[in-house]
Amino acid sequence: MVSNLKVFVCEFITGGGLYNAPLPDSLAREGQAMLEAMLHDIGAIPGVSLTTTRDIRLPVLEMAGIEVIQVAGDIDQCWTQCIDEADLVWAVAPESGGELQRLASMAQHKWLGCSPEAIRLATSKSATAHRLRAHGVPTVATFFPDDNGWIGASEKWVAKPDDGVGCGDMRIFDDAELLKEWLNDGRTDTHVIQPWLPGEATSLSMLCRDGIAQLLSCNRQLIETCQGEFHYRGSRLNDFSAHWDVFQALASQVAAAMPELYGYVGVDAMLHQGQLTVLEVNPRLTTSYAGLRQAIGLNPAELLLDLHYNGRFVETGLFQRNIVEVNVDD
Repeated sequence: MVSNLKVFVCEFITGGGLYNAPLPDSLAREGQAMLEAMLHDIGAIPGVSLTTTRDIRLPVLEMAGIEVIQVAGDIDQCWTQCIDEADLVWAVAPESGGELQRLASMAQHKWLGCSPEAIRLATSKSATAHRLRAHGVPTVATFFPDDNGWIGASEKWVAKPDDGVGCGDMRIFDDAELLKEWLNDGRTDTHVIQPWLPGEATSLSMLCRDGIAQLLSCNRQLIETCQGEFHYRGSRLNDFSAHWDVFQALASQVAAAMPELYGYVGVDAMLHQGQLTVLEVNPRLTTSYAGLRQAIGLNPAELLLDLHYNGRFVETGLFQRNIVEVNVDD
């Protein structure tokens, strides 16, 4: 580990990424939960000093020993200065719209996470599915709207942005004609179609480097559907620890198929009859991170820095498997 390390911790939503747009309460809550966990975890490591930015519309961040820069205008200049003054940049941002990739490119060798190339691949659900399926990883079939193969693939479908995060502009349909109408309303070039899969919504929190993955927790996704729309309410970490070996096997398969992945990675999957099927790969911290330290009984930021600087994974037997709920509902 490096001593006297200055880290710029950047959470896109709360850190000013939406300075020129509305700031939705739901996104601010998720961002705040991740930011607080990141700052607590990495701030607990001796010799580390922290800087972060804060959207001026949000309450003052009351955490001792952290340099907080209030943001009310153009964020790029502020973030560039923070990056220039830091030894390391640890950030979370939506990969949609190229935001995460842009931050990674700005930080260059200081970036603590997936490379811009890895982010570009994982940002596209279709490209990710193609890569994983080519390597034999169980992955949901993914179609473009003009590929009529989706019609015979299921009697119920999920449509979502190929470049998107969370549940935004994502719908479930059991009528092919209604799905076509919805897509024709400006979505034929932006969305993909996947057959609806039975089972339980899960996610994996893991560390990756050089095609190797270490599972940190296996989580239940708290997702509700209402009038065809999906709503993310949070997650219950380690709720599927009874299936740990199945989750670790999938983590290893994903990392081997996508060796570009680096650092903390999240994977969304469906669990059905003891088998996992990948839905998408998140090349960044996910909301589950907010409860990860309590769930595993170790400091995940310390594990990440050890992997980054020393190339080593901690013994899995040291992990606790506590069930911890992260709730981001109203």
